[in-house]
Amino acid sequence: MNVLIVSDSKIPAFLYGGTERIIWWLGKELVALGHRVTYLVKDGSECPFGEVIIRDVLLPVEQQVPEDTDVVHFQQPVGDFDKCPYIATIHGNYGAETVFPVNSVFVSKDHATRHNATAYVYNGIDAAEYGRPDFTIKRNYFHFLGKAAWRIKNVKGAIDVASAAGERLEVLGGSRLNLKMGFRFTPNLNVRFRGMVGGDVKNSYLTASKGLIFPVRWHEPFGIALIESLYFGCPVFGTPYGSLPEIVTEGMGILSDSVKELAEALKDADGYNRKACYEYVCDRFLADSMARSYVEMYERVLNGEQLNTKKPRLLAVDKDKFLPWVG
Repeated sequence: MNVLIVSDSKIPAFLYGGTERIIWWLGKELVALGHRVTYLVKDGSECPFGEVIIRDVLLPVEQQVPEDTDVVHFQQPVGDFDKCPYIATIHGNYGAETVFPVNSVFVSKDHATRHNATAYVYNGIDAAEYGRPDFTIKRNYFHFLGKAAWRIKNVKGAIDVASAAGERLEVLGGSRLNLKMGFRFTPNLNVRFRGMVGGDVKNSYLTASKGLIFPVRWHEPFGIALIESLYFGCPVFGTPYGSLPEIVTEGMGILSDSVKELAEALKDADGYNRKACYEYVCDRFLADSMARSYVEMYERVLNGEQLNTKKPRLLAVDKDKFLPWVG
């Protein structure tokens, strides 16, 4: 089938880029499965395996959809659209005022359930971009992976956990001095800030890490950092929010909202079966599995089926901006 992927993003992504990397990997796998992929994306985009159409934000999307398109795959909520069958993947968290299309697809079961929906597809990574991990390398630190400037990601909590355990922490995705989200300066020299890293540089850090410290304080929709880390044999030490209980299953790490409990759990990091963590991701969270799941969604809407029984919307709004964290 001919699939049009519509996004507000620019592709490809070279460092940080959640949605950008997901739609790149998805398109690549769809082509491998024998489908044709076209991207309707931001200026400056390019792609070797699919056609790229630069999106004109001043024109309705309907006017930019090629006539031979079978299904449109939006990467954000969409309003009225009736040119051809479509689905819309919802990657983030939205407020209670947002009503999503009935053919919305969320990125974890928890993400869907919180929006009174049933359709979801797990994100998947492209193993070719990571290579096969080396499990013989000595591991002597833990890592945090994500936008440290986002307070909901709780880099301070990760630092507290590592410090309480007397462990070194590599922060991948932030700087020691942060003025964007209020003044934050981290004097602890056992914590090293590496900024936004990607490609082989990021892979080298994950290869030598004992585990991911990920104490988020929101309902994490999915968390690519989780499966990237597990792929390299890094168990996850995080909070029990959002998708984490679905992804961090038995043998893959420990979940708690307590600094003390997570710090204590770090002592057992070397006891995890790192190869089992890697194989777990290969079995459930690779781009091939993601693409096949989306093909099933495409076929359902092409057959006139609705993916959810009603238009999804957030069922409950949290009273507090940040979910509980016991320091």
